[in-house]
Amino acid sequence: MMKEKNELFEWVKVLSFAVLLAFGIRFFLMTPIVVNGASMMPTLDDGDKLIINKLGPKLSDYDRFDIIVFKSPDGPNYVKRIIGLPGDRIEYIEDELFINGKKFEEPYLDEYKTALIDSGTLTEDFRMEDYLGKTTVPKDSYFVLGDNRRVSNDSRFPDVGFIPEDVILGKAELIYWPFNNFGTVN
Repeated sequence: MMKEKNELFEWVKVLSFAVLLAFGIRFFLMTPIVVNGASMMPTLDDGDKLIINKLGPKLSDYDRFDIIVFKSPDGPNYVKRIIGLPGDRIEYIEDELFINGKKFEEPYLDEYKTALIDSGTLTEDFRMEDYLGKTTVPKDSYFVLGDNRRVSNDSRFPDVGFIPEDVILGKAELIYWPFNNFGTVN
């Protein structure tokens, strides 16, 4: 009888530890999220399920072109790409990105640009100050855009604006569903 109680107690300890470990990973290290909408196509599709890394970016800085998830001002979380870092000046001229006057390539947009059926551009000409009234990205904030520029509600619009670092939930790392899209997020 005593041996059965000890075995039961050991199982309870193991299961409790497993639940606590899963809880810790889920809430402190990595979190699953679902992409809602077409603003990140073709990189991410509506309904893709992602794992976001919550801890890694807290230990180091976010990098230009990282795909992040952040709390939106109007409810559901947003998934966007970091374009501007603190202190950057952002400008688009003839569908080309310029940061601090230097041209940057955006190879993740090539597929979308070649698929355009009209003669327009994917990203309209603009200067950041035209939309947000500031010439540089504020300290501890980021300028983000969706890859599907024509339909994305992002930093170009005052209701989203600059993204303070403290509302960022984490960096998108892995697509795990649907399985045919399985892989790292670029």
